[in-house]
Amino acid sequence: MARPKPLSELIERSLGPVFAAQGFASTDILASWPEIVGERLARVCRPEKFEWPRRRKGAGDARSDPGTLVVRVDGAFALELQHLAPVVIERINAHYGWACVGRISLRQDRLARALPRARSVRALDPLQRGTIAKAVSGIAEDGLRDALDRLGVAVLTNRNPS
Repeated sequence: MARPKPLSELIERSLGPVFAAQGFASTDILASWPEIVGERLARVCRPEKFEWPRRRKGAGDARSDPGTLVVRVDGAFALELQHLAPVVIERINAHYGWACVGRISLRQDRLARALPRARSVRALDPLQRGTIAKAVSGIAEDGLRDALDRLGVAVLTNRNPS
């Protein structure tokens, strides 16, 4: 019997060739786009294509020059993204750990609203909030404690009332 495969493996295998045709090495940039640029910018822009520079003869296996990321952006936000381009480039390069993006090219167009709008969340009972805070209070690392606190709040606010 075959072992169950993570969904990420299946997505990469089926969508990988499509993304490779657009210059992306993997589907990661689309999945990570909101974390890279922030939720506000992710609502109005999306990476569309990655253009790598042509390799120079005799360059060997040296790491290639940075490429150009083509980003589709709603027309009203193109000027804002143009001003934020150096910050976005820095965030993308930090996310991947090397200078893969040297320039951003903007393509003004309407975006299909794929990201869901924030839905109304039921209020968390103060007693439940206290229970979560008490449960994570013994964790010394700030980042882990905060992440587990957010997870607890999300689980309890999304739970169907019984």
